[in-house]
Amino acid sequence: MSDDRPRCAWAMRDPLECAYHDSEWGVPERDPRMLWETLMLEGFQAGLSWTVILRKRENFRKAFAGFDPLKVAGFGERDIARLMNDAGIVRARAKIEATIRGAQIYNEMQANGENFGAFCWAFTDGKPLQGEGVHTETGLSRAISKELKRRGFKFVGPTIVHAWMQAVGMVNDHAPDCFRRGEVAALG
Repeated sequence: MSDDRPRCAWAMRDPLECAYHDSEWGVPERDPRMLWETLMLEGFQAGLSWTVILRKRENFRKAFAGFDPLKVAGFGERDIARLMNDAGIVRARAKIEATIRGAQIYNEMQANGENFGAFCWAFTDGKPLQGEGVHTETGLSRAISKELKRRGFKFVGPTIVHAWMQAVGMVNDHAPDCFRRGEVAALG
């Protein structure tokens, strides 16, 4: 890694993970589209390591039209076939279809005057929670998962939702001795 500052243990395995940890993970994200993109990528991660998704993230962005929900919502069978043949992404039909449906739900929310970012952050009263970095799911991630599923989202179980909450800074789960914990807390 680039230096010997204390980090979360998971960020010490791979230079890409380290760079992601040091610059993105846990930083409060408010942009609705980015929150949706990250939730969709977390869904693709199910059963895989996050490193796989990080390595393919730019390919995912190209394949899914920059994660533009308006464009992705219109994907049909021809697009699904194209994506299933794209070695640059995770080729799982159920996850591809879930992303398309997720875009449709996102757009429905927006059309009904419900901002996806405001929806997400309402669960924490608009403020990042200071976590302990030891949970894979919490009561809050179970509640958010339940609401996302009720709306029709797929691949949003409590563990995926908790990982997403960590990634987008809804919860600061940097280890107590990690140099980023205080930095990220100050961003809240």
